[in-house]
This record gives sequence, C-alpha cells and structure tokens, in this order.
Amino acid sequence: MSFLDTVTSHLPEVQGPKQKRLSFKEKLKWSLIILILFFVLGLIPLFGLGENALQQFEFLSIILGASFGSIVSLGIGPIVTASIVLQLLAGTGILKLDLTSAEGRKRFQGLQKVASLFFILFEAAVYVLMGGLAPSPALAGTPLFGQLELVLIVQLILGGILIMFMDEVISKWGFGSGISLFIAAGVAQQIFIRAFNFLPSPTNPDIAAGAIPALFQSLTAGDITTATLQIAAVISTIVVFAVSVYGQAMKVEIPLTFGRVRGYGIRWPLNFFYTSNIPVILVAALLANIQLFATLLERWGYPLLGTFSGNTPISGLVYWVTSPDIVQNIIQGSFTFSQLGQALIYTLLMVGGSIMFGVFWVQTANMDAASQARQILSSGLQISGFRRDERVLEKILSRYIWPLTIVGGAAVGLLAALADLTGALSQGTGILLMVMIVYKLYEEIAKQHMMDMHPMMRKFME
Repeated sequence: MSFLDTVTSHLPEVQGPKQKRLSFKEKLKWSLIILILFFVLGLIPLFGLGENALQQFEFLSIILGASFGSIVSLGIGPIVTASIVLQLLAGTGILKLDLTSAEGRKRFQGLQKVASLFFILFEAAVYVLMGGLAPSPALAGTPLFGQLELVLIVQLILGGILIMFMDEVISKWGFGSGISLFIAAGVAQQIFIRAFNFLPSPTNPDIAAGAIPALFQSLTAGDITTATLQIAAVISTIVVFAVSVYGQAMKVEIPLTFGRVRGYGIRWPLNFFYTSNIPVILVAALLANIQLFATLLERWGYPLLGTFSGNTPISGLVYWVTSPDIVQNIIQGSFTFSQLGQALIYTLLMVGGSIMFGVFWVQTANMDAASQARQILSSGLQISGFRRDERVLEKILSRYIWPLTIVGGAAVGLLAALADLTGALSQGTGILLMVMIVYKLYEEIAKQHMMDMHPMMRKFME
C-alpha cells in the first residue's frame, strides 16, 4: 500500500478552491465551460481512423458519456469501471481501507485515480487492437497500419485523461459531478434529435427519423403500425419522466431543532432515492461495457461473451444482459417467450446491481448514519426530545438510511429496467438518469441560492 500511496501522491490533480464556499456564478461558469468543452471534444475525429465498428452502439455511447470515433471515445467508461472495481474490493473486505476517516477516503480517491489511469490505457489498447476503432483495412499488413494503431491509442489515452480531469473540475468547481453532467447532456441531445429530427431515417428513407414528424407522416400515409410505434415511444418517454420526477420528490423528513436557539428548527430530508443515480449509473455502465467487449471479442474471432446479428445480441451472456424492446415486439407481433425470460433476467440484474452498488456507495461516499449524525451535530442541530449524543442520533438515522438505501436502490433499478423495456425515445435508463441528474442539479442550485440569501442557512450548510 505504501508504494501506491507514493504513486498517488505524485499524480497531478485539479486544485480545489481555497475559499470554503464558491458562489453560484462561479460554479455555473465552470459547469458551462466544461460542458461546452465536452461537446467540442466530441466533434474532434480521431486522426487515422479508418473503421469505426462502434458507431452503431449509440445508446452505449450515451451511457458511457462517449462519442465513438472522436477523441473522447472512451468517455467515462474507465472512471466508472475503476469505481466499480474499487467498491467491490472495499465492500468485500479485500481492500482494507477505513472509509469513515478523512485519510481513508483520501486514499480511496487516490486509488480510484490510479485505477482510472490503468483502465484508460487498457481500454484504449483494447478498442484499437481488437478492431473497434481501427485504421483502414486496406492498410492491413503494412508498417503504416501499426503506426496508425499507436497514434489512435495515444489519442484515446489523451481523451480519457481529459475526461478524468474535466470530471474533477466539475466535482470541485461546479455543480454535481462531470460523470452525471456528461450523461445528462448526451441523453438530452439524443431525445431532442429522436423526437424532432425531420431528416429521412437511415433504415426507412420514406419517413423522418424523428418520432413526431414520423408520426404525422405515417398517419397521413395510413401506416397504423408505424404510427402506433411512434405514439408508444412518446408516451413511454413521458411516463418515465413523470414517474422519475415523482420518485425524486418522495422523501423522509426528520424534524431537527437548534439546541441553542429555541423556537427554530428545520427538517432534515432523506430522499427515497437516497443514493440518487449513482448505483444505476454503475450498473448501466457495467452492462454497457459487457456489450462493448462482446462486440470486440466477436470481431476478433473469440465470441466468448456472445454473438450479434447486426447490433442485436442473439446468444451468450450479452444476450441476457440486454433489454428487449417488449412494447415494439408486441406491436409488430414478434414477441416470444425467450424475450420474456430475457426481460426478467435483465430486470433482476438492474435491481440487484442497484442495491449492491447503493450499499457500497453509502459506505464510501460519507452517507452512512454515523457520518450523517456527525454532520447534524456539527451544525448545532439535534432531534427534539433526545439527548445530544452522536450514538443516539446514529441509531435513529439507521432506522431510515439503510431501508432507504435498499428499497430506494431496488426501486430505481426496477424503474430503469421497466423504462428500458418500453422503447422510449432514448433508452429508459438514459432518460431516468437524465431526470435524476437534472433534479439533483436543481436541488443543488436551489440550495446554493438559499445559502446566498440566508446567513443562518449558510452557516448550517457549511
């Protein structure tokens, strides 16, 4: 561990703000700068790229915050993969870290950066050497082909490092995290394009690619099946939005009082989705990585994870971790019982994975009952009618936090799975993530305004 500590101490990092609290304008400025930079980097193509076998996996690119074929083709994949691995190691006790102490959390963050760099190097090499992002096949067997492969790997590594530091800038200087911001931006862009794009569809040039223009065109042409599919996609999107917002608004409020100021009190909110969108991001990214590596292995001639027909999984592990579009298959009359089994397994994976990562996240992100009790007491607050004792407060909070972690994680996993099965304009998981991210940003921005306006609340939040 001492060697890793030495390595992490010499890694470059984004310097955090010296002041204790950044202003709203400062956070907004850095969030917008990073968001614009993210979109610009997504428009920079890889030099020397001849074959982009990953461009058909548009949904996976959004979940991974990537733009396949650009310098940021890796997206947040290495960062999320590193987080998954470390949480599993820490949660199972293989990695001995005291995550309740500031030193332990700092060491965990340092290890996560080291692991992120490793996965950036690893995934960049895998993407290129296994043919996902490769030079022109016409150059195969020539020295130039190998040189271009090396150039592509270097570009992907550079883009991965830029994404890692951009995420760090958002975490320290902006609202939320870069991972969440990049996913929300990609999903919003996809929903807008899939809803209003009036250009011809690549698969059916007779109708528009966007759902709303295609709906009117199909109704005019008397194509009831296509019209029904577009209506189902729009309704599914609206329902996912509504249920996600409703779930975000559910919370348990614990009444607290200021011990030294009688007559004043607040309510400490514990959201039903206590761990927010983090568990479902980790599960979705894990399943997306399985699909990507299955594609690369099949192209390399080793279909260990399954096989594809076009971009549709048809066998192996990758088939069972992919959500079928149940609504579309029912409308088109192509529904089979194997798809029902596929849907059930996918739902169980999303629910179970969200619970597991939710529990790990509470332990590693300072959200457990003990940490919350310390934060409440340090703010001069206590529960009315109970002694001002950290152990008492921790015991009371434990009655709520662990049930909310498990039930909330299961609910968000189930909602994401059901949304994926209904064929929304963007994949259901993406819509759910975007709603939760935007709602979280709204709460953080509202909290920032509240802190700017009310000195007493500012003291409490600090």
